[in-house]
Amino acid sequence: MEITLTLAVAAIAIISVIISPKAKNKGAFFQGLSPAGGQPGLLLLTLSQVTTWIFARSLLNAAILGFYYGIWGTLAYAAYYLSFLTGAKIIDSVRFQHGFDSIQAFLTDRFGAWGSRCYNFVIAVRLISEVFANILVIGILFGVAGSSSYTLAVALFAIVTLVYSMLGGLHASLRTDLFQMVLFLIVMTVLTVLVMGTGQATLENLMFKPFDISEPGPILLMVALLQVWSYPMHDPVMMDRGFLADRTTTRKSFYHAAWISIICITLFGCFGVIAGANAMSGESMNTVLMRILGETPMLLFNITLVISAMSTLDSTLSSSSKLVAVDMKWVEPSLKNGRITMLVFVLLGLLLVFIGNKDLFSAVAVSGTASMYLAPVIFFSLWGKRTDIPLWSYLSCFVLAVGGAALYFVESAGHTQLLGDSHKYTKLLYISLTVLIGGCLLFWAGALNTKQQPQTKTA
Repeated sequence: MEITLTLAVAAIAIISVIISPKAKNKGAFFQGLSPAGGQPGLLLLTLSQVTTWIFARSLLNAAILGFYYGIWGTLAYAAYYLSFLTGAKIIDSVRFQHGFDSIQAFLTDRFGAWGSRCYNFVIAVRLISEVFANILVIGILFGVAGSSSYTLAVALFAIVTLVYSMLGGLHASLRTDLFQMVLFLIVMTVLTVLVMGTGQATLENLMFKPFDISEPGPILLMVALLQVWSYPMHDPVMMDRGFLADRTTTRKSFYHAAWISIICITLFGCFGVIAGANAMSGESMNTVLMRILGETPMLLFNITLVISAMSTLDSTLSSSSKLVAVDMKWVEPSLKNGRITMLVFVLLGLLLVFIGNKDLFSAVAVSGTASMYLAPVIFFSLWGKRTDIPLWSYLSCFVLAVGGAALYFVESAGHTQLLGDSHKYTKLLYISLTVLIGGCLLFWAGALNTKQQPQTKTA
């Protein structure tokens, strides 16, 4: 099976390189414009949104959560995809109600230079973690950490994806997203049919873990519903795609991406649920799936992970180059500097693969908790149109959220037990509630002694 998977990966990589047009100007590389200067249409933008958010890490997380916590674990992860709905509202407000051309411009207008600095820090961490996580999944598929096959797979995958990403930037990413998403949907459909044919997709198997509000699955579902308000704003890949097309196309692309993503994630997660229902003591998810499904479905299972990893990594790299050159303005926004930035982010991701934490959900939980400093920004400054929130409220929120993210990281890794011996997702729920409520109170307190001065920009 490994040889077949290798050939499949090679074929996907070669086609992706072939269909990646070389960017000839900054509009194509950083803004995704076609050679004729055209914006992406609804189908292209929707499928790009979906494939860049159905990460290999996301698919694997949904399946693993289903394996351990039943359908409630999978639904908890699927709930994060409600971010497309809140993301649509965020983009619509920033672009068409307040009249800004980026999240950074909005934050700078409201909170000065520190507004964008804090935001850029959070999304830079997010981008590096995405590079790390998607490369890591490939290594897991091809070998044991530290083995020669693991190292070779990781290196080749990173190099190939980097090459075609450097060729065309965001425009190439959009083109390959379309190909990779169509291929993903075909493979996913065939895999689902094969799994259904085994007779394992029964209601009894899917409900092998009953609903219990004190269990990790339902608790994680509550965490997702708390984080979903701010989660999209800290994801530069999603936000970047919100500034590419007209208002109607953008809004529809977010709405369609929501239901398509939720269905795909839930379906894939159910494979993990089925494995959990059939697992014997000490068996891993992959071992159970191989035993009950056979080689062909498992091959397709792994191919879907490869496709999603590649599609997410190229989009992450294009957003990284835009962040550094266009949004942060650290370097001139030239094609050369954009490509160098991509290389740097890949190297940072590879470094984390070989020395970092191998818990895939940790990156989601940590970045999701850090992103919650943006929730009061969204509630008060964006949707509430308050222009009088003082900088100290914003910075205090940022410190609170980053502190909460750091606390969860050390608690979940077992380095500390400051929150007792509760399950790590219970701790995450407590931290998320504290950050959300505390942040809103800080904004409310900051607004008490200031006078509101509506200053909404027009597009």
